[in-house]
Amino acid sequence: MKPDPAPLLARASHNGASTLIDTLLALGVDTVFGYPGGAVLPLYDALHAQPRLRHVLVRHEQAAVHAAEGYARSTGRPGVVFVTSGPGMSNTTTGLLDALCDSIPVICISGQVATTSIGTNAFQECDALGISRPVTKWNRQIRTADETAAVVHEAYAQATQGRPGPVLIDFPKDLQLAQVIETAPLPPAATVAAPLPDSTDLERAASLIAGARQPVFYGGGGLINSGPEACAAFQQLVKLAAAPCTLTLLGLGAFPASHPAFLGMLGMHGTLEANLAMHHADLIVCVGARFDDRVTGRLDAFCPGAKIIHIDIDPASIHKVVRADVPLRGDCAPVLTALLAQLRGRLLADRQPWWQRIDGWRAQDSLAFDDTPDVIAPQALMRRLQAALNGRDAIVATDVGQHQMWAAQHMRFEQPRRWLTSGGAGTMGYGLPAAIGAQVAHPEKCVVCVSGDASILMNIQELATAVQHRLPVKVVLSNNGVMGMVRQWQELLHGGRYSHSYTEALPDFVALARAFGWQAHTVSRREELDAALAVCLACEGPYFLDVRVHGAENCFPMLAPGAGHHEMTLSKGKVYKER
Repeated sequence: MKPDPAPLLARASHNGASTLIDTLLALGVDTVFGYPGGAVLPLYDALHAQPRLRHVLVRHEQAAVHAAEGYARSTGRPGVVFVTSGPGMSNTTTGLLDALCDSIPVICISGQVATTSIGTNAFQECDALGISRPVTKWNRQIRTADETAAVVHEAYAQATQGRPGPVLIDFPKDLQLAQVIETAPLPPAATVAAPLPDSTDLERAASLIAGARQPVFYGGGGLINSGPEACAAFQQLVKLAAAPCTLTLLGLGAFPASHPAFLGMLGMHGTLEANLAMHHADLIVCVGARFDDRVTGRLDAFCPGAKIIHIDIDPASIHKVVRADVPLRGDCAPVLTALLAQLRGRLLADRQPWWQRIDGWRAQDSLAFDDTPDVIAPQALMRRLQAALNGRDAIVATDVGQHQMWAAQHMRFEQPRRWLTSGGAGTMGYGLPAAIGAQVAHPEKCVVCVSGDASILMNIQELATAVQHRLPVKVVLSNNGVMGMVRQWQELLHGGRYSHSYTEALPDFVALARAFGWQAHTVSRREELDAALAVCLACEGPYFLDVRVHGAENCFPMLAPGAGHHEMTLSKGKVYKER
Protein backbone atom coordinates (compact mmCIF):
# COMPACT_ATOMS: atom_id res chain seq x y z
CA MET A 1 0.00 0.00 0.00
CA LYS A 2 1.41 3.40 -1.00
CA PRO A 3 1.71 6.00 1.77
CA ASP A 4 -0.72 8.87 1.71
CA PRO A 5 1.21 11.84 0.24
CA ALA A 6 -0.79 14.39 2.24
CA PRO A 7 1.29 14.17 5.44
CA LEU A 8 4.48 14.61 3.42
CA LEU A 9 3.10 17.67 1.64
CA ALA A 10 2.04 19.16 4.94
CA ARG A 11 5.61 18.88 6.22
CA ALA A 12 7.20 20.28 3.05
CA SER A 13 6.95 23.91 4.15
CA HIS A 14 10.57 24.93 3.52
CA ASN A 15 12.58 25.27 0.36
CA GLY A 16 16.36 25.11 0.09
CA ALA A 17 16.79 28.86 0.42
CA SER A 18 14.77 29.23 3.62
CA THR A 19 16.49 26.15 5.04
CA LEU A 20 19.88 27.76 4.47
CA ILE A 21 18.78 30.94 6.23
CA ASP A 22 17.21 29.05 9.13
CA THR A 23 20.41 27.05 9.51
CA LEU A 24 22.56 30.19 9.61
CA LEU A 25 20.31 31.62 12.31
CA ALA A 26 20.55 28.39 14.30
CA LEU A 27 24.34 28.68 14.13
CA GLY A 28 24.18 32.18 15.62
CA VAL A 29 24.67 34.21 12.44
CA ASP A 30 22.96 37.59 12.69
CA THR A 31 24.36 39.55 9.71
CA VAL A 32 25.17 38.89 6.06
CA PHE A 33 26.85 41.14 3.51
CA GLY A 34 25.82 40.75 -0.08
CA TYR A 35 24.65 41.80 -3.51
CA PRO A 36 21.68 40.13 -5.23
CA GLY A 37 21.40 38.76 -8.76
CA GLY A 38 19.35 36.32 -10.79
CA ALA A 39 20.84 33.05 -9.57
CA VAL A 40 20.50 33.98 -5.91
CA LEU A 41 17.08 35.65 -5.96
CA PRO A 42 15.31 32.73 -4.23
CA LEU A 43 17.71 33.19 -1.32
CA TYR A 44 16.95 36.91 -1.22
CA ASP A 45 13.23 36.13 -1.37
CA ALA A 46 13.61 33.90 1.68
CA LEU A 47 15.69 36.63 3.34
CA HIS A 48 12.83 39.09 2.80
CA ALA A 49 10.64 36.89 4.98
CA GLN A 50 13.19 36.55 7.78
CA PRO A 51 13.70 39.82 9.72
CA ARG A 52 16.06 38.22 12.25
CA LEU A 53 18.91 38.11 9.70
CA ARG A 54 20.29 41.55 8.91
CA HIS A 55 21.47 42.10 5.35
CA VAL A 56 24.00 44.82 4.47
CA LEU A 57 23.81 45.73 0.80
CA VAL A 58 27.29 46.54 -0.51
CA ARG A 59 28.13 48.00 -3.92
CA HIS A 60 30.67 45.38 -5.06
CA GLU A 61 31.13 41.71 -4.19
CA GLN A 62 34.82 42.12 -3.30
CA ALA A 63 33.73 44.68 -0.73
CA ALA A 64 31.17 42.21 0.64
CA VAL A 65 33.95 39.80 1.57
CA HIS A 66 36.14 42.56 3.05
CA ALA A 67 33.17 43.79 5.10
CA ALA A 68 32.59 40.22 6.30
CA GLU A 69 36.29 40.08 7.23
CA GLY A 70 35.98 43.29 9.22
CA TYR A 71 32.96 41.85 11.00
CA ALA A 72 34.79 38.58 11.70
CA ARG A 73 38.08 40.13 12.82
CA SER A 74 36.39 42.54 15.21
CA THR A 75 34.03 39.95 16.75
CA GLY A 76 35.71 36.55 16.48
CA ARG A 77 32.61 35.21 14.71
CA PRO A 78 32.49 34.22 11.03
CA GLY A 79 31.40 36.77 8.47
CA VAL A 80 28.80 35.65 5.92
CA VAL A 81 28.40 36.73 2.28
CA PHE A 82 25.63 36.24 -0.30
CA VAL A 83 26.46 36.75 -4.00
CA THR A 84 25.03 35.68 -7.32
CA SER A 85 26.62 33.45 -9.97
CA GLY A 86 29.20 34.30 -12.63
CA PRO A 87 30.72 37.75 -12.07
CA GLY A 88 29.08 37.94 -8.65
CA MET A 89 31.04 34.92 -7.51
CA SER A 90 34.23 35.73 -9.42
CA ASN A 91 34.30 39.24 -7.91
CA THR A 92 34.70 37.66 -4.47
CA THR A 93 38.04 36.01 -5.22
CA THR A 94 40.25 38.90 -4.06
CA GLY A 95 38.38 39.04 -0.76
CA LEU A 96 38.54 35.28 -0.34
CA LEU A 97 42.28 35.34 -1.05
CA ASP A 98 42.70 38.05 1.58
CA ALA A 99 40.77 36.02 4.14
CA LEU A 100 42.74 32.87 3.31
CA CYS A 101 46.11 34.59 3.69
CA ASP A 102 45.14 36.13 7.04
CA SER A 103 43.16 33.14 8.40
CA ILE A 104 39.80 34.94 8.66
CA PRO A 105 36.59 32.87 8.95
CA VAL A 106 34.23 33.82 6.10
CA ILE A 107 31.31 31.82 4.70
CA CYS A 108 30.49 32.79 1.11
CA ILE A 109 27.25 31.49 -0.42
CA SER A 110 27.17 31.95 -4.18
CA GLY A 111 24.15 31.36 -6.37
CA GLN A 112 24.57 29.05 -9.34
CA VAL A 113 22.54 28.36 -12.47
CA ALA A 114 20.04 25.51 -12.25
CA THR A 115 21.47 22.00 -12.11
CA THR A 116 19.93 21.28 -15.53
CA SER A 117 21.97 24.15 -17.03
CA ILE A 118 25.33 23.46 -15.42
CA GLY A 119 27.89 22.76 -18.12
CA THR A 120 25.92 24.45 -20.92
CA ASN A 121 27.59 27.88 -20.73
CA ALA A 122 24.33 29.27 -19.45
CA PHE A 123 23.95 32.98 -18.69
CA GLN A 124 26.21 33.91 -15.76
CA GLU A 125 27.37 30.34 -15.27
CA CYS A 126 30.89 29.87 -13.95
CA ASP A 127 32.89 27.08 -12.35
CA ALA A 128 32.57 28.45 -8.84
CA LEU A 129 34.32 25.46 -7.25
CA GLY A 130 37.24 25.62 -9.66
CA ILE A 131 37.64 29.38 -9.35
CA SER A 132 37.41 29.40 -5.56
CA ARG A 133 39.48 26.31 -4.83
CA PRO A 134 42.85 28.15 -4.64
CA VAL A 135 41.44 30.93 -2.43
CA THR A 136 39.34 28.97 0.05
CA LYS A 137 40.01 26.49 2.81
CA TRP A 138 37.04 24.34 1.68
CA ASN A 139 34.28 24.55 -0.92
CA ARG A 140 31.23 22.51 -1.83
CA GLN A 141 28.30 22.58 -4.23
CA ILE A 142 24.89 21.64 -2.83
CA ARG A 143 23.64 18.70 -4.91
CA THR A 144 20.21 18.11 -3.35
CA ALA A 145 17.99 20.51 -1.42
CA ASP A 146 17.73 18.04 1.46
CA GLU A 147 21.47 18.30 2.20
CA THR A 148 21.38 22.10 2.57
CA ALA A 149 21.43 22.20 6.37
CA ALA A 150 24.20 19.62 6.61
CA VAL A 151 26.37 21.47 4.10
CA VAL A 152 25.95 24.78 5.95
CA HIS A 153 26.90 23.09 9.23
CA GLU A 154 30.01 21.64 7.61
CA ALA A 155 30.93 25.00 6.09
CA TYR A 156 30.63 26.71 9.48
CA ALA A 157 32.84 24.08 11.11
CA GLN A 158 35.45 24.30 8.34
CA ALA A 159 35.57 28.10 8.53
CA THR A 160 35.96 28.28 12.30
CA GLN A 161 37.83 25.19 13.45
CA GLY A 162 41.57 24.60 13.31
CA ARG A 163 43.25 27.41 11.41
CA PRO A 164 40.28 29.61 10.43
CA GLY A 165 39.68 30.58 6.84
CA PRO A 166 37.15 31.29 4.09
CA VAL A 167 34.79 28.65 2.66
CA LEU A 168 32.36 28.72 -0.24
CA ILE A 169 29.00 27.04 -0.82
CA ASP A 170 27.78 26.97 -4.43
CA PHE A 171 23.97 26.82 -4.43
CA PRO A 172 22.12 26.06 -7.71
CA LYS A 173 19.01 28.14 -8.20
CA ASP A 174 16.60 25.23 -8.70
CA LEU A 175 17.75 23.69 -5.40
CA GLN A 176 17.16 26.98 -3.62
CA LEU A 177 13.54 26.69 -4.81
CA ALA A 178 13.18 22.94 -4.22
CA GLN A 179 11.07 21.84 -1.28
CA VAL A 180 12.84 20.37 1.75
CA ILE A 181 11.06 17.94 3.99
CA GLU A 182 11.40 19.25 7.53
CA THR A 183 13.49 17.08 9.78
CA ALA A 184 14.76 17.43 13.31
CA PRO A 185 17.22 20.33 13.63
CA LEU A 186 20.84 19.35 13.36
CA PRO A 187 22.77 19.61 16.63
CA PRO A 188 25.50 22.26 16.76
CA ALA A 189 28.74 21.06 15.20
CA ALA A 190 31.01 19.65 17.85
CA THR A 191 34.16 21.67 18.37
CA VAL A 192 37.17 19.48 17.71
CA ALA A 193 39.90 20.69 20.04
CA ALA A 194 43.47 20.30 18.88
CA PRO A 195 45.35 17.95 21.23
CA LEU A 196 47.87 19.43 23.61
CA PRO A 197 51.54 18.85 22.82
CA ASP A 198 53.37 16.10 24.62
CA SER A 199 54.30 17.01 28.21
CA THR A 200 57.96 16.29 27.41
CA ASP A 201 57.93 18.98 24.71
CA LEU A 202 56.21 21.44 27.05
CA GLU A 203 58.81 20.76 29.74
CA ARG A 204 61.63 21.22 27.25
CA ALA A 205 60.14 24.52 26.07
CA ALA A 206 59.81 25.77 29.65
CA SER A 207 63.43 24.82 30.36
CA LEU A 208 64.62 26.73 27.29
CA ILE A 209 62.61 29.81 28.33
CA ALA A 210 63.93 29.71 31.88
CA GLY A 211 67.54 29.25 30.81
CA ALA A 212 67.67 31.75 27.94
CA ARG A 213 69.68 34.91 28.57
CA GLN A 214 68.44 36.75 25.49
CA PRO A 215 64.90 35.51 24.74
CA VAL A 216 62.28 37.22 22.57
CA PHE A 217 58.57 36.42 22.39
CA TYR A 218 57.20 36.89 18.87
CA GLY A 219 53.38 36.86 18.49
CA GLY A 220 51.19 36.91 15.40
CA GLY A 221 47.62 36.99 14.18
CA GLY A 222 47.00 33.44 15.37
CA LEU A 223 46.98 34.76 18.94
CA ILE A 224 44.08 37.07 18.13
CA ASN A 225 42.26 34.36 16.16
CA SER A 226 42.54 32.05 19.16
CA GLY A 227 40.65 34.54 21.32
CA PRO A 228 41.09 36.78 24.35
CA GLU A 229 42.16 33.85 26.53
CA ALA A 230 45.17 33.26 24.27
CA CYS A 231 46.19 36.93 24.36
CA ALA A 232 45.83 37.00 28.17
CA ALA A 233 47.94 33.84 28.54
CA PHE A 234 50.57 35.25 26.16
CA GLN A 235 50.77 38.44 28.22
CA GLN A 236 51.13 36.44 31.44
CA LEU A 237 53.87 34.30 29.92
CA VAL A 238 55.88 37.30 28.67
CA LYS A 239 55.64 38.98 32.07
CA LEU A 240 56.48 35.79 33.97
CA ALA A 241 59.51 35.23 31.74
CA ALA A 242 60.63 38.87 32.20
CA ALA A 243 61.31 38.88 28.45
CA PRO A 244 60.81 41.36 25.62
CA CYS A 245 57.91 40.94 23.21
CA THR A 246 57.38 41.89 19.58
CA LEU A 247 54.36 41.42 17.33
CA THR A 248 53.71 41.03 13.62
CA LEU A 249 51.55 43.42 11.64
CA LEU A 250 48.53 41.16 12.19
CA GLY A 251 49.35 40.56 15.85
CA LEU A 252 49.16 44.19 16.98
CA GLY A 253 46.96 44.45 20.05
CA ALA A 254 47.69 40.94 21.31
CA PHE A 255 50.11 42.52 23.80
CA PRO A 256 49.51 46.04 25.16
CA ALA A 257 51.61 48.61 23.32
CA SER A 258 52.07 50.65 26.51
CA HIS A 259 53.81 47.82 28.38
CA PRO A 260 57.57 48.33 28.78
CA ALA A 261 58.25 44.80 27.50
CA PHE A 262 56.78 45.66 24.09
CA LEU A 263 59.42 46.45 21.48
CA GLY A 264 57.02 47.43 18.72
CA MET A 265 56.32 45.69 15.44
CA LEU A 266 59.09 43.66 13.81
CA GLY A 267 59.95 43.01 10.18
CA MET A 268 60.29 45.11 7.06
CA HIS A 269 59.08 48.34 8.68
CA GLY A 270 59.50 47.28 12.29
CA THR A 271 61.43 49.11 14.97
CA LEU A 272 65.19 48.89 15.28
CA GLU A 273 64.94 47.40 18.78
CA ALA A 274 62.50 44.67 17.70
CA ASN A 275 64.58 43.58 14.73
CA LEU A 276 67.94 43.70 16.52
CA ALA A 277 66.51 41.80 19.48
CA MET A 278 65.38 39.08 17.09
CA HIS A 279 68.80 39.02 15.42
CA HIS A 280 70.75 38.71 18.69
CA ALA A 281 68.30 36.46 20.57
CA ASP A 282 69.36 33.08 21.89
CA LEU A 283 65.71 31.94 22.01
CA ILE A 284 62.68 32.88 19.89
CA VAL A 285 59.23 31.88 21.19
CA CYS A 286 56.96 32.21 18.16
CA VAL A 287 53.23 32.07 18.94
CA GLY A 288 50.57 32.10 16.22
CA ALA A 289 52.85 33.45 13.50
CA ARG A 290 54.33 31.80 10.43
CA PHE A 291 57.76 33.38 9.78
CA ASP A 292 56.62 35.11 6.59
CA ASP A 293 59.15 36.87 4.40
CA ARG A 294 58.18 40.37 5.58
CA VAL A 295 59.26 39.30 9.07
CA THR A 296 62.31 37.16 8.44
CA GLY A 297 64.18 39.22 5.87
CA ARG A 298 67.10 37.21 4.51
CA LEU A 299 66.52 33.69 5.78
CA ASP A 300 70.18 32.67 6.04
CA ALA A 301 70.72 35.64 8.39
CA PHE A 302 67.53 35.17 10.43
CA CYS A 303 68.10 34.73 14.18
CA PRO A 304 71.45 32.99 13.61
CA GLY A 305 72.11 32.10 17.24
CA ALA A 306 68.59 31.32 18.43
CA LYS A 307 66.73 28.19 19.38
CA ILE A 308 63.15 28.26 18.09
CA ILE A 309 59.96 27.32 19.94
CA HIS A 310 56.99 27.46 17.55
CA ILE A 311 53.38 27.30 18.76
CA ASP A 312 50.76 27.04 16.00
CA ILE A 313 47.44 25.29 15.42
CA ASP A 314 48.33 24.54 11.80
CA PRO A 315 50.83 21.68 11.45
CA ALA A 316 51.63 22.82 7.90
CA SER A 317 53.00 26.10 9.28
CA ILE A 318 55.52 24.43 11.58
CA HIS A 319 58.93 23.83 9.92
CA LYS A 320 57.54 25.38 6.71
CA VAL A 321 59.94 28.33 6.60
CA VAL A 322 62.10 28.08 9.73
CA ARG A 323 62.88 24.80 11.45
CA ALA A 324 61.67 24.72 15.04
CA ASP A 325 63.75 23.14 17.80
CA VAL A 326 60.59 22.61 19.87
CA PRO A 327 57.39 22.47 17.79
CA LEU A 328 54.22 22.79 19.89
CA ARG A 329 51.20 22.14 17.72
CA GLY A 330 47.87 23.21 19.16
CA ASP A 331 45.48 26.06 19.85
CA CYS A 332 47.44 28.97 21.31
CA ALA A 333 45.25 29.41 24.41
CA PRO A 334 45.54 25.92 25.97
CA VAL A 335 49.17 25.50 24.88
CA LEU A 336 50.18 28.80 26.47
CA THR A 337 48.23 27.93 29.63
CA ALA A 338 50.06 24.60 29.85
CA LEU A 339 53.40 26.31 29.23
CA LEU A 340 52.66 28.83 31.99
CA ALA A 341 52.08 25.99 34.42
CA GLN A 342 55.42 24.45 33.43
CA LEU A 343 57.31 27.75 33.80
CA ARG A 344 55.96 28.85 37.17
CA GLY A 345 58.43 28.36 39.99
CA ARG A 346 61.47 27.97 37.75
CA LEU A 347 64.59 30.04 38.35
CA LEU A 348 65.16 32.42 35.44
CA ALA A 349 68.52 33.30 33.93
CA ASP A 350 69.83 36.83 34.49
CA ARG A 351 68.31 39.03 31.79
CA GLN A 352 69.47 42.42 33.04
CA PRO A 353 72.34 42.69 30.53
CA TRP A 354 69.87 41.83 27.74
CA TRP A 355 67.50 44.59 28.78
CA GLN A 356 70.37 47.08 28.99
CA ARG A 357 71.34 46.23 25.43
CA ILE A 358 67.73 46.63 24.28
CA ASP A 359 67.50 49.99 26.04
CA GLY A 360 70.52 51.12 24.01
CA TRP A 361 68.73 50.23 20.77
CA ARG A 362 65.56 51.94 21.97
CA ALA A 363 67.52 55.10 22.68
CA GLN A 364 68.20 55.46 18.96
CA ASP A 365 64.47 56.30 18.52
CA SER A 366 64.15 54.63 15.12
CA LEU A 367 60.64 56.04 14.60
CA ALA A 368 61.74 59.66 14.98
CA PHE A 369 60.72 62.03 12.18
CA ASP A 370 60.85 65.70 11.31
CA ASP A 371 57.57 67.19 12.52
CA THR A 372 58.06 70.50 10.76
CA PRO A 373 55.26 73.08 10.98
CA ASP A 374 55.57 73.76 7.24
CA VAL A 375 53.86 70.52 6.15
CA ILE A 376 51.85 67.67 7.64
CA ALA A 377 54.19 64.72 7.98
CA PRO A 378 52.25 61.46 7.57
CA GLN A 379 53.85 60.18 10.79
CA ALA A 380 52.50 63.25 12.57
CA LEU A 381 49.04 62.50 11.18
CA MET A 382 49.13 59.02 12.75
CA ARG A 383 50.36 60.31 16.10
CA ARG A 384 47.79 63.09 16.25
CA LEU A 385 45.04 60.64 15.24
CA GLN A 386 46.19 58.35 18.05
CA ALA A 387 46.05 61.26 20.51
CA ALA A 388 42.56 62.19 19.29
CA LEU A 389 41.36 58.58 19.74
CA ASN A 390 42.66 58.17 23.29
CA GLY A 391 39.87 57.00 25.57
CA ARG A 392 37.53 56.01 22.74
CA ASP A 393 38.32 52.25 22.53
CA ALA A 394 38.31 52.72 18.76
CA ILE A 395 38.67 50.18 15.97
CA VAL A 396 41.11 51.18 13.23
CA ALA A 397 41.09 49.63 9.75
CA THR A 398 43.66 50.45 7.09
CA ASP A 399 44.25 49.96 3.44
CA VAL A 400 47.68 48.92 2.14
CA GLY A 401 50.78 51.01 1.55
CA GLN A 402 52.84 53.62 3.35
CA HIS A 403 49.89 54.84 5.41
CA GLN A 404 49.37 51.27 6.66
CA MET A 405 52.96 50.99 7.86
CA TRP A 406 52.93 54.44 9.46
CA ALA A 407 49.71 53.55 11.29
CA ALA A 408 51.25 50.27 12.50
CA GLN A 409 54.39 52.10 13.68
CA HIS A 410 52.88 55.14 15.35
CA MET A 411 49.45 54.07 16.59
CA ARG A 412 49.15 52.14 19.85
CA PHE A 413 46.84 49.18 20.36
CA GLU A 414 46.22 47.98 23.90
CA GLN A 415 43.69 45.22 23.16
CA PRO A 416 43.08 42.67 20.41
CA ARG A 417 40.47 43.11 17.64
CA ARG A 418 41.01 46.89 17.47
CA TRP A 419 43.35 46.73 14.45
CA LEU A 420 42.11 45.50 11.07
CA THR A 421 44.51 45.37 8.15
CA SER A 422 45.41 43.22 5.17
CA GLY A 423 48.63 41.34 5.77
CA GLY A 424 49.37 38.32 3.61
CA ALA A 425 47.60 39.46 0.44
CA GLY A 426 48.29 43.18 0.88
CA THR A 427 44.93 44.16 -0.62
CA MET A 428 44.38 47.78 -1.60
CA GLY A 429 40.68 48.52 -1.19
CA TYR A 430 40.39 46.48 2.01
CA GLY A 431 40.10 49.33 4.50
CA LEU A 432 36.75 51.03 3.86
CA PRO A 433 34.59 47.89 3.57
CA ALA A 434 36.42 46.29 6.54
CA ALA A 435 35.63 49.38 8.61
CA ILE A 436 32.00 49.15 7.49
CA GLY A 437 31.84 45.51 8.60
CA ALA A 438 33.34 46.39 11.99
CA GLN A 439 30.92 49.30 12.40
CA VAL A 440 27.97 46.99 11.67
CA ALA A 441 29.21 44.66 14.39
CA HIS A 442 29.97 47.46 16.87
CA PRO A 443 27.51 50.31 16.32
CA GLU A 444 28.54 51.92 19.61
CA LYS A 445 32.27 52.14 18.80
CA CYS A 446 34.30 54.71 16.92
CA VAL A 447 35.53 52.99 13.74
CA VAL A 448 38.15 54.73 11.63
CA CYS A 449 39.48 53.78 8.20
CA VAL A 450 43.01 55.09 7.60
CA SER A 451 43.59 55.06 3.86
CA GLY A 452 45.67 56.52 1.06
CA ASP A 453 44.57 58.35 -2.06
CA ALA A 454 45.34 55.33 -4.28
CA SER A 455 43.83 52.67 -1.99
CA ILE A 456 40.57 54.47 -1.24
CA LEU A 457 39.69 54.58 -4.94
CA MET A 458 39.72 50.77 -5.12
CA ASN A 459 36.38 50.53 -3.27
CA ILE A 460 35.22 54.14 -3.11
CA GLN A 461 31.68 53.06 -4.03
CA GLU A 462 31.22 51.70 -0.51
CA LEU A 463 30.74 55.26 0.72
CA ALA A 464 27.14 54.66 -0.40
CA THR A 465 26.88 51.53 1.78
CA ALA A 466 27.77 53.50 4.90
CA VAL A 467 25.12 56.12 4.15
CA GLN A 468 22.36 53.64 3.32
CA HIS A 469 22.92 51.68 6.52
CA ARG A 470 23.54 54.76 8.69
CA LEU A 471 27.04 53.70 9.69
CA PRO A 472 29.10 56.54 11.21
CA VAL A 473 32.44 55.33 9.80
CA LYS A 474 35.27 57.87 9.70
CA VAL A 475 37.78 57.96 6.83
CA VAL A 476 41.10 59.69 7.51
CA LEU A 477 42.89 59.98 4.19
CA SER A 478 46.67 60.29 4.09
CA ASN A 479 46.72 62.05 0.73
CA ASN A 480 50.18 62.40 -0.84
CA GLY A 481 49.07 62.31 -4.47
CA VAL A 482 51.03 59.18 -5.39
CA MET A 483 51.09 55.42 -4.88
CA GLY A 484 53.33 55.98 -1.90
CA MET A 485 54.95 52.60 -1.32
CA VAL A 486 55.42 52.01 -5.05
CA ARG A 487 57.05 55.43 -5.38
CA GLN A 488 59.29 54.71 -2.37
CA TRP A 489 60.56 51.45 -3.83
CA GLN A 490 61.10 53.09 -7.21
CA GLU A 491 63.14 55.81 -5.51
CA LEU A 492 65.23 53.51 -3.31
CA LEU A 493 65.55 50.38 -5.45
CA HIS A 494 64.95 51.43 -9.06
CA GLY A 495 67.08 54.54 -9.44
CA GLY A 496 64.27 57.05 -9.03
CA ARG A 497 62.49 55.93 -12.18
CA TYR A 498 58.89 56.72 -11.22
CA SER A 499 57.04 54.52 -13.65
CA HIS A 500 53.27 55.12 -13.38
CA SER A 501 53.26 55.59 -9.60
CA TYR A 502 51.70 59.06 -9.71
CA THR A 503 48.14 60.13 -10.39
CA GLU A 504 47.49 63.13 -12.63
CA ALA A 505 43.73 63.26 -12.10
CA LEU A 506 42.97 62.73 -8.43
CA PRO A 507 39.35 63.55 -7.64
CA ASP A 508 38.21 66.26 -5.29
CA PHE A 509 37.70 63.81 -2.43
CA VAL A 510 35.62 66.25 -0.38
CA ALA A 511 33.21 66.88 -3.26
CA LEU A 512 33.10 63.15 -4.01
CA ALA A 513 32.37 62.19 -0.40
CA ARG A 514 29.67 64.85 -0.14
CA ALA A 515 28.11 63.54 -3.35
CA PHE A 516 27.68 60.20 -1.57
CA GLY A 517 26.09 61.92 1.45
CA TRP A 518 29.11 62.14 3.76
CA GLN A 519 30.28 65.17 5.64
CA ALA A 520 33.81 66.01 4.50
CA HIS A 521 36.67 68.46 4.89
CA THR A 522 40.24 69.02 3.66
CA VAL A 523 43.12 70.01 5.91
CA SER A 524 46.59 70.93 4.66
CA ARG A 525 48.03 73.10 7.45
CA ARG A 526 49.80 71.45 10.39
CA GLU A 527 48.35 73.88 12.92
CA GLU A 528 44.81 72.98 11.85
CA LEU A 529 45.23 69.20 12.03
CA ASP A 530 44.15 68.60 15.64
CA ALA A 531 40.97 70.64 15.28
CA ALA A 532 40.10 68.90 12.01
CA LEU A 533 40.55 65.47 13.58
CA ALA A 534 38.38 66.48 16.54
CA VAL A 535 35.55 67.56 14.24
CA CYS A 536 35.86 64.37 12.21
CA LEU A 537 35.68 62.05 15.22
CA ALA A 538 32.86 63.99 16.88
CA CYS A 539 30.58 63.77 13.84
CA GLU A 540 27.50 61.61 14.44
CA GLY A 541 27.44 60.34 10.86
CA PRO A 542 30.09 59.24 8.35
CA TYR A 543 32.90 61.75 7.88
CA PHE A 544 35.68 61.95 5.30
CA LEU A 545 38.79 63.92 6.28
CA ASP A 546 41.20 64.52 3.39
CA VAL A 547 44.61 65.26 4.93
CA ARG A 548 47.20 66.61 2.50
CA VAL A 549 50.48 65.14 3.75
CA HIS A 550 54.06 65.63 2.62
CA GLY A 551 54.27 63.73 -0.67
CA ALA A 552 58.00 62.91 -0.73
CA GLU A 553 58.13 61.25 2.69
CA ASN A 554 59.46 57.67 2.86
CA CYS A 555 58.57 55.03 5.43
CA PHE A 556 61.51 54.17 7.70
CA PRO A 557 62.99 52.19 9.29
CA MET A 558 63.06 49.69 6.47
CA LEU A 559 64.48 46.23 6.01
CA ALA A 560 65.53 46.26 2.36
CA PRO A 561 64.95 43.12 0.24
CA GLY A 562 67.81 40.68 0.81
CA ALA A 563 68.88 42.32 4.09
CA GLY A 564 69.10 40.78 7.54
CA HIS A 565 67.59 42.21 10.71
CA HIS A 566 70.96 43.70 11.64
CA GLU A 567 71.03 45.74 8.40
CA MET A 568 68.15 48.14 8.98
CA THR A 569 67.91 51.27 6.87
CA LEU A 570 67.06 54.06 9.32
CA SER A 571 66.65 56.84 6.77
CA LYS A 572 67.61 57.48 3.18
CA GLY A 573 71.28 56.55 2.84
CA LYS A 574 71.70 55.64 6.52
CA VAL A 575 72.06 51.93 7.35
CA TYR A 576 72.44 50.87 10.98
CA LYS A 577 75.85 49.38 11.74
CA GLU A 578 76.73 47.83 15.06
CA ARG A 579 79.70 49.27 16.88
